[in-house]
Amino acid sequence: MTQSNPALSARAAGPAPRLGIIGGGQLAKMTAAAAAPFGCEVVVMERQADFPAQSVDTQALIGDWDNPQELLKLGPLVDVVTLENEFVSTVALAALVKAGHKLWPAVRTLELVQDKLQQKRVFAGAGLPTARFADAPTQQAVLAFGFPAVLKKRLHSYDGKGNATVRDEAELEAAWRKLDGDQHPLYVEAFCPFERELAIIITRGQNGEAVQYPVVETINKDHICHIVKAPAMVPDAVATQVRDVAGRAVSAVDGVGSFGLEFFLLSDGRVLLNEIAPRVHNTGHYTIEACVCSQFENHVRAVLGWPLGSPALVAPAAAMVNLLGFDDGAGRPDGLAEALQIPGAHVHVYGKAQSRRGRKMGHVTALGQNVEDAAAIAQRAAGCMQFGGKR
Repeated sequence: MTQSNPALSARAAGPAPRLGIIGGGQLAKMTAAAAAPFGCEVVVMERQADFPAQSVDTQALIGDWDNPQELLKLGPLVDVVTLENEFVSTVALAALVKAGHKLWPAVRTLELVQDKLQQKRVFAGAGLPTARFADAPTQQAVLAFGFPAVLKKRLHSYDGKGNATVRDEAELEAAWRKLDGDQHPLYVEAFCPFERELAIIITRGQNGEAVQYPVVETINKDHICHIVKAPAMVPDAVATQVRDVAGRAVSAVDGVGSFGLEFFLLSDGRVLLNEIAPRVHNTGHYTIEACVCSQFENHVRAVLGWPLGSPALVAPAAAMVNLLGFDDGAGRPDGLAEALQIPGAHVHVYGKAQSRRGRKMGHVTALGQNVEDAAAIAQRAAGCMQFGGKR
């Protein structure tokens, strides 16, 4: 990594396209790795000097991306800017675009999805199926909505952080305190008695062309994804519903790049759209080894205005297992050497400096003739490793 503050110079004309990524976590790392074969130079903007994407050949600009003046320093260094998380200030992003710099996804897309209540309203306006929802400015609004319900933060909510199930007034009071409802805007959804959780990655180009990856099943615990199985073993009619709704959702927000969409499958075969992420997504990490063109490569292609690649599986099935922090500790796992002895296991360690309980520290992908065989290989390798604490 070349750290540059102020060592970087403005973009000079030349054959190598330069890609700017706001955020330097594992998503930026895998995006930068996908850009490298195309000869792309990558400039990552981060708030601190130590971040996962520094382990690939990137340059760094250290600054606060929510500060328009800081973010404007990134624009002249690259041809196009993208981001690895949807929580960047749209005011700062609008300043970047106003100064003449290219940004994908667009500011308007992010304005439509950052606030999850606004996101749900967009879906409803497009006629897409979702759980019943409402604004929750007060506890009284939740009482009027009815139980059981799920109380959620409208902003900066991910990986189960910002959700709480409420079944009665006592749980509502505890959830309100947990989510700090007096300080953070909340909304409420009807509790959904789903049978399974499904997901899909869609990459959409600047010209509206889109490719859809396989519909996958996700196994979640405490609102955190643990296992992804591709393809999902569901009837064709269910997969068709997911693909149709997902395509309409990405079009509704005029998305450009790779988007992750999550669904609930109900007992009667209907699907409800849970949420959309305007970026490469954890449920699509399996695509690195399992698809002709990964979600990361297609994201790079989309934001640079290039033709999209095939999302087809290269094997009958694949599975991914997330490596989550066991406890506080170092970012290096115990048991990596043992995991690497498992035939067919593809191990990814993100390079985060510190482990925390439940934090995504890496993942393992495996291919197979069916999803259960692939999952068994990935889980065997994942079981060899531990981040934080003592084994």
